[in-house]
Amino acid sequence: MKLYFNVGYNTKVGESLQLIINEEGAVPQKHIMFYSENGLWKSEVDFFSRSISYQYQLVDETGNILREEFVSHELNFPHNYKEFVIFDEWNNKNFPENYLNNKILYNKLNQFSPGKISVLKKHTHLFRIEAPIYNPDWKIVLMGNTASLGNWEYDKAVHLAQTNFGIWEASVEISENEFIQYKYAIYDLVEGRVIDIETGENRFAVPNISKEVLHVVSNHYFRFRLYQMYHDAGVAVPVFSLRTENGFGVGEFSDLKKLAEWNRETGLGIIQILPINDTTANYTWTDSYPYAAVSVYALHPQYISLDNLDFELPKDLVEEYNAEKTALNSLELIDYEKMISSKWKYLKAVFNEDKDKIYKDRNFKKFIKDNESWLLAYSAFCVLRDKYKTPNFNEWKTHKKYIAGKIASFFTVKSKDYDSSMLHAWVQYQLHKQLKDAVNYMHSLGVSVKGDLPIGIYRHSVEAWTEPELFGMDFQAGAPPDQFTELGQNWEFPTYNWEAMRANDYTWWKNRFKALEQYFDAMRIDHILGFFRIWRMPVSATQGILGYFYPAVPITLEEFNAWHIPFNFDRYCKPFINDQIILKYFGENTSKALEFMDNNGDGTYSLKEEFNTQRKLSEFFKKTPCGSIEDQLISLCANVLFLIEEKNGQVVYHPRFKAYTTDSYLYLSDWEKKSIYDLYHDYFFKRQDHLWYEKAMEKLPVILNSTKMLICGEDLGMVPDCVPVVMDELAIVALKVQRMPSDDIPFYNPKNAGYLNVVTASSHDSSTLRQWWKEDPALTQKYFNEQLVQYGKAPDELDENLAEIIMKQHLYNDSMLAIFPIQEFLATDKDLVNPEMDNERINNPAVFPHYWRYRMHLNLEDLKAATHFNKKIANWVKDSGRL
Repeated sequence: MKLYFNVGYNTKVGESLQLIINEEGAVPQKHIMFYSENGLWKSEVDFFSRSISYQYQLVDETGNILREEFVSHELNFPHNYKEFVIFDEWNNKNFPENYLNNKILYNKLNQFSPGKISVLKKHTHLFRIEAPIYNPDWKIVLMGNTASLGNWEYDKAVHLAQTNFGIWEASVEISENEFIQYKYAIYDLVEGRVIDIETGENRFAVPNISKEVLHVVSNHYFRFRLYQMYHDAGVAVPVFSLRTENGFGVGEFSDLKKLAEWNRETGLGIIQILPINDTTANYTWTDSYPYAAVSVYALHPQYISLDNLDFELPKDLVEEYNAEKTALNSLELIDYEKMISSKWKYLKAVFNEDKDKIYKDRNFKKFIKDNESWLLAYSAFCVLRDKYKTPNFNEWKTHKKYIAGKIASFFTVKSKDYDSSMLHAWVQYQLHKQLKDAVNYMHSLGVSVKGDLPIGIYRHSVEAWTEPELFGMDFQAGAPPDQFTELGQNWEFPTYNWEAMRANDYTWWKNRFKALEQYFDAMRIDHILGFFRIWRMPVSATQGILGYFYPAVPITLEEFNAWHIPFNFDRYCKPFINDQIILKYFGENTSKALEFMDNNGDGTYSLKEEFNTQRKLSEFFKKTPCGSIEDQLISLCANVLFLIEEKNGQVVYHPRFKAYTTDSYLYLSDWEKKSIYDLYHDYFFKRQDHLWYEKAMEKLPVILNSTKMLICGEDLGMVPDCVPVVMDELAIVALKVQRMPSDDIPFYNPKNAGYLNVVTASSHDSSTLRQWWKEDPALTQKYFNEQLVQYGKAPDELDENLAEIIMKQHLYNDSMLAIFPIQEFLATDKDLVNPEMDNERINNPAVFPHYWRYRMHLNLEDLKAATHFNKKIANWVKDSGRL
């Protein structure tokens, strides 16, 4: 079979294209392409399979890849031809057929069955267009300037068949020996007519005078108008926050069914939830933090429904169970510790009662076999965590170091840990069944599910135990200071060893996405900036202020010299302390503070060796509380100008965040201040962008191409210029929160949102709209007048009418998605609003650890019955075109 490839691409001098053909299980074949004319590149290939997957690459004279397609071309060839001329277009990741051809499309068109086309021997052209359409009443047709294409007459258009999701094809005989002009159009099956033709200039194809060759015209992409593209609205609510009449004091996977029924009533097509992985470390309320999972695969037992297990509770526990359930479900907020201990009590009772039947369950056995790559280690981890009363495997008496062979014995019948291991595996099986059942029901209602992927892993997790080589266990990840956290954030997670992950082709990430794809149609990547660079702290630090970007182009000693800065390690990299600073920090407690310092004899002081890091001080004060000076001493540790890093055996330097605001900077000479400030500005705002672009483009295309989920990125915070460029190129949907603009403006205006955005009024990390309204009256007044375009003085409280205006601002725009926390929907109705406003906040990033215990104050059954409220929302959704 002969294939003649043609693709248009404008190159620079010294650049060329090459064709890469991928066959499963084989080494990719590389074919040189030759330039002909008018930007057209050609290649001739002998091929034996009737299906082909390939991509194009732009290379320089030495073969270095300058640019490549991140999405492969896929073609099938009919059997009655042996030669094919393929006319291609460069396939960008951010073409709509690529970012719309995802699990949400499959969910919306869950009754889809592929059509077929007949390619006759007399046919000259096979037209193929990738056009994912979310309206099941629409199809694609083709019209053009030849009789075979209807001479531009709508009623003579050629109807294409959808041969796969979003792929439309038709083969025709075009006998005219002239250049072919054509366009694609949308045909409405209900109205029986063409309702719109694609935008842009006419497309062109060349005539085919050979009866032995088929021209394959492979187009990217249907040129959609905005109204023809997928737009949706949704609700964001943590699963744990759901409340039902028959609940156990916390939301459960089965409750998602009732939420989906409310979604159907209101026309909302998306449910967005927080991470649902198991965070059980200590069985205390600190485990309520959903971003510190002990396993990136295991589901959290808090979400299990005891009423929907495969086996019933022992009869002698039913009365006690019902009493506990009633008490827990009456609480305004989650009592995490009582809830989780009670659930485990009844789970163990059911398991022990029906253990013999459970062990014989074929489906359970299959679940273990299918998931043994993570399930065995997770179950053993749970057994050891409970045995030694800590998830910190470094403190266990046995199995501190993970050895797969020794852990496998936990699942042998003779092992004393067999029953305990099987209990944890069975709970995961039940959770999986209940979540899959809920997701299938949600899909049957046309509702899609959007999950949340934490950027980090917990330091004492299964993954850190089993694969420590993939992580920077000597470091901590976090975030630099921002408007919410003056001292930055220290999540205490290890960083990623991206070099080790790349060496294994990012298999760890691919497996993680594959596991999530079992349940989710879309995925929010928490802190997507972590794929560009992470804010990294040494383990000696407790505050995020002592972090620096990694990777980064650091400062070297040679550079200090080039900037004429008289570098002195002790002065620049250790806390600068003199009498004035001591007095400022400690006041009347000065004498007590001096016990922690050595006098250098030159008017300066140093912290003693045993107290010279934040971690050492923190550990000391845990044993010897002294609140009057603890915070000041820890803060004093951050009074430095530069942070050090060892890189390839050399010490390099990073400016401390806002070093120019430190007391250390205050005592520099004026010319030294200016030089350090200029160097600081260069480091933070100039030199890093290209490096971070390269690092993101190394890993994100590989990882994202392993999933069919729609990917959204939480890109808030200190966003480098390269981030929106990469996100646009890879079609990652960006997040726009009105109160958290990336530009130097007070508010983000949703009307400015482009298509590849999800807009929202607030997030789980922020206060609710009603709370925010009262936080800063001057800012609220500005918002009231300028953003909401209201006159006069802003009211003291956010009423339902203003809340509705804010919601509509976010619905009526071009963004792909508008997703709101459930609290903001309820704020638009005076009868449904929560009277206890401060109970509605989910998280406060400035407080760590924070108790995540928000519960809806209404039952989902009551919400579904709120007919007037639901119709109001449904009308907003319909009128804004978000269906």
